[in-house]
Amino acid sequence: MLCSESQPGLLRPLRSAELSDGTLRYLLWIAALHTPRPPPLMVLNEPETSLHPDLLPALGRLIAQASAHSQMLVVSHAARLIAALERESGSQSLVLEKELGATRIAGSDELDIPAWKWPAR
Repeated sequence: MLCSESQPGLLRPLRSAELSDGTLRYLLWIAALHTPRPPPLMVLNEPETSLHPDLLPALGRLIAQASAHSQMLVVSHAARLIAALERESGSQSLVLEKELGATRIAGSDELDIPAWKWPAR
């Protein structure tokens, strides 16, 4: 149950089943990003899924705060989330593009890309 004290007109506490998918996901992101035992690396794959676009700057701030304790890798298509993350100091952004079926880092050429060798089995 959630507290209804700060929502005018809400006459009773809400049950989690009454919350939208986006609200539940946002609450789960808050819990994950504020974990008391953060892992050394957190990979967030499209954390914007099901979230209202107005929540993306706040999510970006939460991710930036969590990056003080964990290395964060975020994969996103949401321009508002990317912009929020890019405003934070210490963030780096890579743009990927598809060219002739191959995914590349935008703005790089063959000399910038390290050679990839499959390990022997």
